[in-house]
Amino acid sequence: MTAGGPPHAEVALVDLLDRLLAGGVVITGDLSLCIADVELVRISLRALLTSVEGATEGILT
Repeated sequence: MTAGGPPHAEVALVDLLDRLLAGGVVITGDLSLCIADVELVRISLRALLTSVEGATEGILT
């Protein structure tokens, strides 16, 4: 059962993206290249996805 809806409720991709962008989403990840247990390259990624309206809401009020 899903929270806030009937069981097996279908949610359109557009509705899902709208909900996620309204609140904001942070995506993080790490990528490392190792040879013989020696770390040669490490990349840490962080991205914030939000709507422009949501991002400026706290600034303009």
